[in-house]
Amino acid sequence: MKKLLMFLALAALATGASAAYKDGTYDGTGQGKEGPINVSVTVKGGKIADVKLVKHGDTEMIIGGAFPEIAKEIVAKNSADVADVAGATLSSAGIKAAVKQALDKAK
Repeated sequence: MKKLLMFLALAALATGASAAYKDGTYDGTGQGKEGPINVSVTVKGGKIADVKLVKHGDTEMIIGGAFPEIAKEIVAKNSADVADVAGATLSSAGIKAAVKQALDKAK
């Protein structure tokens, strides 16, 4: 019985850790290669539901290749801790920093 209770308590903690965000839409800014990158992050049910690119100063070709891939991974993993896109390292870092800033507001 004690083992079952311990397992359930650990499972509850693990579940709670991944759904630690308050529902809403939050804005964040990160530094890209050519300037600031602004994003909007929507949280539903305590999880990241959507990431939108609001404004950026980076090259359209670079950000256009990096943003959709990173946004998809962030939503899938419910975290901004995802891999950079090859060839767009600084833009990737700016996107992730902007999302992290937005998520800090959702805690």
